[in-house]
This record gives sequence, structure tokens and C-alpha cells, in this order.
Amino acid sequence: MKFDMGNQALSTLNTRTEGASDDLGALVRQLAAAAAPLEGRFNGQGRLAFDAFKLRADEIATELNGALRGILGGARGMDAAFVSGEQEMADNSRTSQGAANFDAARFSRGS
Repeated sequence: MKFDMGNQALSTLNTRTEGASDDLGALVRQLAAAAAPLEGRFNGQGRLAFDAFKLRADEIATELNGALRGILGGARGMDAAFVSGEQEMADNSRTSQGAANFDAARFSRGS
């Protein structure tokens, strides 16, 4: 199996996901606002669950945004490690190539 990822893949993913973290909280708040006309139409456990959601909508949005920011922090760390590892691999290759004795590997015809 071969895994090939461009050196900008994680950076691009992080950039695109950062905007989505704010959108996620906004969507939860929009859901709570859209559900307002249903308020008072439930009874029993359904009403308790609905009321609890309405009361906690901001808290839920904040928690989701915080969790996504945590994921993004981890992805940024992976990106930094990937870029650093790629640079270290290139540096090590150049060092090894500089120390190699290519003349010893030449094959010449003997007379």
C-alpha cells in the first residue's frame, strides 16, 4: 500500500476546517431558533428533552466549537511534524549523498 500526500494537504485541510468550526456553532444556534415555533407542543419526556435542548443550545454550540478547535490543534501539530520530517529527510539525504564515495562504485574496463 502506498500513501502519497502532498506537502500542503494538511495545511489546506486546516484552513478549510477552521471556517467550518464557527459555522458549526452557528448552525446549532439556528436549529434552536428554527425550533422555537414547536415550543409548548410537546408533552412528557419529549417536552423535557426539547426544553433542555433549547436551554443548552449556546452551551452545546460552544462545546462543539471547542472540540473542533481541539481537533484543529492536533491537525496543526501533525502538519508541523510532517513538514519538519520532510525537511529532515531532505537534509539527511543531502548529507548522506555528500559523504558517499561515488568514485568507488565506478566500473571500468581493465586492460
